[in-house]
Amino acid sequence: MPISENEELTSRKPLRLWPGIVAAVVLLVVRFVVPIIALEAMPFAMIGSVVCALAIVVWWVFFSRAPWSERLGAILLMIAALFATSRIVHESIAGGAMGALLYVLAIPTLCIALVAWAAATHNLSNVLRRVSMVATILLACGLWAVLRTDGVTSDLIGSDLHWRWTPTSEQKLLAQAGDEPVALSTASVAAASETPKEPPVVQPTIVPAALPTTPTAVTTETAPPAAVKTGADWPGFRGPGRDGIIRGVRIETDWSKSPPVAQWRRPIGPGWSSFAVRGDFLYTQEQRGADEMVACYKLSTGEPVWRHRDPVRFWESNGGAGPRGTPTRERGRGTAAGVA
Repeated sequence: MPISENEELTSRKPLRLWPGIVAAVVLLVVRFVVPIIALEAMPFAMIGSVVCALAIVVWWVFFSRAPWSERLGAILLMIAALFATSRIVHESIAGGAMGALLYVLAIPTLCIALVAWAAATHNLSNVLRRVSMVATILLACGLWAVLRTDGVTSDLIGSDLHWRWTPTSEQKLLAQAGDEPVALSTASVAAASETPKEPPVVQPTIVPAALPTTPTAVTTETAPPAAVKTGADWPGFRGPGRDGIIRGVRIETDWSKSPPVAQWRRPIGPGWSSFAVRGDFLYTQEQRGADEMVACYKLSTGEPVWRHRDPVRFWESNGGAGPRGTPTRERGRGTAAGVA
């Protein structure tokens, strides 16, 4: 005789939910609360979330009291969903974290979804439970197939996630019109690219418009453009001494009293290049589509001066597109790619 729904629910052992719920709560606390308290603990938080996810798997298989068909079926379906997702996921997630990013992101998501499903459906019939289990696992894993990452970040997520069909910052930049350097005066271009008559100044000179009674430091953000001396020199990666130190200038660190003021903003192409400085000119490297560029901008206004293009493109999932070097001003003549 067929078993009624009430008889089916009565004969089934109740699920032991509390260990899975505890493990899921600990996972969320370790992954999202601990980094708020100590952001430097992010690597341990990510590892801890994977450990908690494994604890959820152990609970489900050995201590949940679910029917063995559901226990093993859920695990096999999760493995199959992960494999299928890995074949269609965006290349930035497929290659992120040396190929482990999908699993670092998806496994905790799947395990939390499993606990939520078990808690929400434990009073439903077997048919509804199993249908909803399949839907829950497919949705939790399939989410990562419609996302991409534009690189690592220092926030709680750890990845700069976007819908995979939305344009990247580089694509938005390439779509803009009027970003090419205008026809500047011959003297301006020559000053940015040719050998100066006098030897370059090694020590930077950045002063405020009016000297206070006590020494303070003024960066290019806090000083107006006219206060930046044309003798400023930062010839390459980490400065003249390759030590990242500006000598003779004290930085004001109390921004509540003296907050920096941005003088200008300009979007540029992606890359991991810092800046070289000579007088009123900034030099950096960036990616624009299929071209890698060395670019020069006015320090005082952000206006583009010139760009040199080479038809090459570097990309990897953790850091995105763009060159990894910083231009070097060598003996006051032009720029060459330096090491970042």
